[in-house]
Amino acid sequence: MQTQLPQRTLLSLALSLLFLSMAQATRGCSSSSPQLLSQLQNQANITGNTGSLMEPYILLQRLNTPALRAACTEYPVTFPSEDTLRALSKPRFLNTVHATLGRVWRQLGALRQQFLKIQAFPQLERARQNIQGIRNNVYCMAQLLHHTLEIPEPTQAGSGTSPSSTSTTPSIFQAKLDSCRFLWGYHCFMSSVGRVFREWGDGSSRSRRHSPRHSPLRAWRKGARRIRPSRSSQSPMSRVQVPR
Repeated sequence: MQTQLPQRTLLSLALSLLFLSMAQATRGCSSSSPQLLSQLQNQANITGNTGSLMEPYILLQRLNTPALRAACTEYPVTFPSEDTLRALSKPRFLNTVHATLGRVWRQLGALRQQFLKIQAFPQLERARQNIQGIRNNVYCMAQLLHHTLEIPEPTQAGSGTSPSSTSTTPSIFQAKLDSCRFLWGYHCFMSSVGRVFREWGDGSSRSRRHSPRHSPLRAWRKGARRIRPSRSSQSPMSRVQVPR
């Protein structure tokens, strides 16, 4: 117990510091592509950590037993798989991440309503703010790719309210498990997103294969706006195995 407290504190501090600079993204986008890609990769890696949301939820809802933990991860809510994400072109990948996180943001807003009259859950609100920061950076990356997302502008911090809950009400215990499974799927999704962004930075053969003609990734490395496709892009794509 004594070793977990400092870890949670460090994780909370890291999240706060990382997403503090993201508040500026609602006003304007960074012109530095490598910096933006690095921020997106770090954001995805941190939010993919179950300690940022799912672990506090498990403890708060008293699901911290081997059997209930297994139930949380045995039937995760469906999110785009890592193979599906990796096969997408960069614009479609950004669209998918942006739209999926929008759904998560709304779902967490509905989950927040359950805790308003029960007890404090600060990690939940922090997670929603973090999602807004990631979506803003995804929007900015799409701008650098000269691609327009479905929504015209980044989400504004503090704007929007959570939708009302559905009329059907499952049992309290089942609702807890469903939410836990949703959080598990969210963390797995963000871990996959982080690995795909890392491949963008690594210049893997697969990311080059699906890049548009004017690839910003090559431009970052060569410092040129326009480049000719090289023969190296013809190399067979390497398989990346999903951890876990």
